[in-house]
Formats: sequence, structure tokens, C-alpha cells
Amino acid sequence: MLLATSFTFGTSGVGCGGDDDQTVPDTIEPEAVYAARCQSPRSGSDFSDVKGSLLDEQLWLRSWTDNTYLWYQEVPHADPKAFSSAIAYFNVLKTGVVTKSGKAKDRFHFTYNTADWEALSQTGVEASYGFLLVLISAAPPRKAVIAYTEPNTPAAAAGIDRGASIISVDGVDLQNGSDVDTLNAGLFPNGPGESHTLIILDRGASAPRAVALTSASITNIPVKNLPVITTDTGKVGYLVFNDHIATAEKGWVDAVNQLAGAGISDLVLDMRYNGGGYLAIASQVAYMIAGPSHTAGKTFETTQFNDKHTTMDPVTGQAITPTPFLDKTLGFSVDEGQALPTLGLSRVFVLTGPGTCSASEAVLNGLAGIDVQVIQIGATTCGKPYGFYPADNCGTTYFSIQFQGVNNKGFGDYPDGFVPGVGFTGCVVGDDFTHALGDPAEGRLAAALSYRATGACPAQPAARSSEIDLSSADGEVPKSLWRQNRIMTRLR
Repeated sequence: MLLATSFTFGTSGVGCGGDDDQTVPDTIEPEAVYAARCQSPRSGSDFSDVKGSLLDEQLWLRSWTDNTYLWYQEVPHADPKAFSSAIAYFNVLKTGVVTKSGKAKDRFHFTYNTADWEALSQTGVEASYGFLLVLISAAPPRKAVIAYTEPNTPAAAAGIDRGASIISVDGVDLQNGSDVDTLNAGLFPNGPGESHTLIILDRGASAPRAVALTSASITNIPVKNLPVITTDTGKVGYLVFNDHIATAEKGWVDAVNQLAGAGISDLVLDMRYNGGGYLAIASQVAYMIAGPSHTAGKTFETTQFNDKHTTMDPVTGQAITPTPFLDKTLGFSVDEGQALPTLGLSRVFVLTGPGTCSASEAVLNGLAGIDVQVIQIGATTCGKPYGFYPADNCGTTYFSIQFQGVNNKGFGDYPDGFVPGVGFTGCVVGDDFTHALGDPAEGRLAAALSYRATGACPAQPAARSSEIDLSSADGEVPKSLWRQNRIMTRLR
């Protein structure tokens, strides 16, 4: 989500198609017939593209959707000839049904340029300043605050840290300015080398300051902040986990070895900004938390496809088999086949927010399925029990919901998210931007430590004026869409 706009990828133009001499066939063939028949084929030995047409690309999309989309029966029968691009056509190939709360059932339909997707998912590199924003209000009066800053980035060099509020962007007032294009361009650069000037108010500062930033290719660090907190009843580990990307495998192995060596008796897992990523990473994470005694012979998640595919996976062509709790490295960022270290915990405190999505929710659900107690502190998660196999065709990688995941007990129905104290034991606690992540005084971490000691939730703060209270606030986390989902290994 961007300021006052929807956050989408690709074009959405509708108009006359580019294949006026072709007609839409009465019978659409299996997607393999149309695969890699491209209007603009890529060259090189890595690709199997051949010269085709826009209609070929659109027919591949329609056939692939009819075969693999979870809710294929709810997809409108739009005429591909009415759309000027494959992406524009893809954007309508989804259900229009809403959940009980009134949200769109499919809020997760998106595309990526294939080269960009591969770079992002494998390395965590993307163009930015190195900070993550939270949009507490994306419409006037707007409010945007820094959630965290990656080390060794332009933002870090400028001294920007958690809790800093954005006042203006390139001279445009963020709160009420009407030039939304300038605001979005300055806050969310499209590539490296873009220069913009922000006025910010640092956490605890009395006066704002100007910072000139130039975007760069930033490597996101998915696992960080590993303090061990000593209490009267044992040591508590704290771990921030922000992305289920390939490099998280090594981050988790190193973190668990460190925390196990410290002799922790409990773990506070901070996933308030973790939108998801690879499901296999989620399974590894759950195993490393619970250990073999809790997970042996148990299922982390079983994928359920549409009613055309009840026994066979429509993408891999293999029999549908449950995903176990993975106990070895998979070669994401550690050599394949090594035994994963474990903590062997029977409970875990998880800090959540609206940005806790998909693969992160799968960690909570997977642990609950084997009776590892999940104590949820924070806000309701986003509600994405669904996932994708990313599919590349003609240089675009498409993400269309193909499965729903259920845990060892067969539960996976949470399209409106997990609510602290409802789905799991826990407490509703707002995000505290007035303290650093890992500070025992930070609202959610403090609540977890307090609940651990007393079994009771902290008192809710008294209602204040209409001014936003940054010690207890929540908002949208505008991460790239691939970082907000549950993704199976990409197939070419």
C-alpha cells in the first residue's frame, strides 16, 4: 500500500489487444500448449521462449488459471481481446468474493518481472534507502513512521532510526499534501540512484531535521537483534524475524546456535513486520523452535488444492504429501543436508501486527497443530492461509492463489487473521515506536515478559486525544508483495 493509493505491480491498462488477426478459440488447450509462446521472446540459453503473440500469453494465463487457481469457478469470463497486455488480463482472473469481515477473499494476486523476482527472493536485495516504513495513516491526515533501519545503508548513515516520523518529502507536506506522486516517489524509489530530501522528526527529538538520501540496492537482513534477557525465572531469548527469504536459513541456524548456547528457557519471536516468503523456511523455523520431541511424525502443513486436484499436485504433478517439520538445511543459504539446531521449547511468545502474514502465520498455525503453546502479543495478523507456486511465462512471474494450508490438526481457516486472546492465548498491545526493538521497555516485548511472569495482560492505555500516540499504534507495512505471501519453491 502506498500513500493514498493501492500498491500494485505491473500495468493495468485495458484496451484493444495487439492480435487483431487472431480469434479466441472456443476450446482453450492445456497451458503447456501456450507456454513460452511470447509476444517478445527473451533470448539466451536460459529461456525456452519462442515467437508467439499476446493472445498466446493470455490463453496460457486463462488455461493455467482454470487448472490451478484455488477458486477457478469464481473467475469471471473476461474477453482477453479487450486487454492491452497479459498483466492487465491477469489482473481480472481472480475471485470477487469477500470474507466475513468484508475484505476481498483474494487480496494477493500480483506479478513481478522475473529477473527482479529472482534477485529479490534469493538475496533479499531491492532498491530502497534501507528503512521500513509503517503507514499509520495512508490518507490525510497521513502519518508514516520508521519501523527499523538496516545497517550499512543510506538511512543508517543518515542516523535514521526506529520511531522517526516523516514530515515532508521533497518539499511536499506528508500529512496533508496533495502531491501524492511526489510523496510516493520519494518514499518508495523505483531503483537505485534516486535522490530525495526528507524532513524527519527523530524519536525523542524536539525539532525536525532534513536528510538527503540516495536509494541503493539494499540487502535485507531477515534475522537480527539477539539479546538474552535475564529474569528471576530463567533466560529469555529475543529474536527479530522480518522475512522468509533464502538468507533466513543461515540467519536462523546461527541464531538458534547462539540462543541454545546461552541456555534460554523461553523465546520471544518478533514477527510483527514479517509478511512471509518461502513456506519451507517457515517449516524449518517451527522445527528449530520445537525440536524433534514435539515434531517427530507430525505434519507442519498440508496443501489443499482446488477440487480438480484432490490427490495430485497440479504444479509438480506429484502426489500431494504433507510438508513435514523440516529438520535439515535445504541449500537456501547453508549447504544442503545439514541437521538443523533446535531449542526444544514447548511454548513461544510471538509478537505480531497487521504486517504478520502468510508464511509467518503458518509458523503460528504449524506450532499450534502440534500443541506447542503460542502466546500471541500484539495485533491481529493479516489473514493469508493461502499460497502460490510462482510461475514464469515470457519474462513475467505470476502469483495466483493455488492452495490453502492446514496444520497437523487440519485447521487453516483464518482469512481474517489471528486475534490475540481469541485464536491464541495472548494480549492486544499496540506497536511502540518510542522504544527500540529489543528494548525490554518496548511495549510488546514488555507485555510478553510481563505475561510470562504473571499470566496477565497489561492494562490498556487510556484513550488520548485524536493525536496519534506512537507508544501504541499500528498501521500498514508497505513491503513488496512477494514479501507478504506464502510461496512454494519457484518452478521454471
